[in-house]
Amino acid sequence: MMDRTTETEVTFSHPFRLSVLPNPQPAGTYRVVTDEEEIAGLSFQAFRRTATMLQIPAIEFSRGSSQIIIIDPVELTAALEKDKQAQSRL
Repeated sequence: MMDRTTETEVTFSHPFRLSVLPNPQPAGTYRVVTDEEEIAGLSFQAFRRTATMLQIPAIEFSRGSSQIIIIDPVELTAALEKDKQAQSRL
């Protein structure tokens, strides 16, 4: 069985909140790391997400130390959608 890790970046135009973070995070670009494991026994290659992590602070603010927080990917998607809606109202 094979595991894989992918890294992407997401950008928030406004401060945002996630339930696992005690304070709102500033607008900026954040690195998202997703770990997945292969689903065995299928006739095609497929993967199951095992963890989604967010690196804080934002990339442009991480001159020193940073922290990786395990997050709910559904909550991240909702926060990004809320940010997008707030941006379209401007």
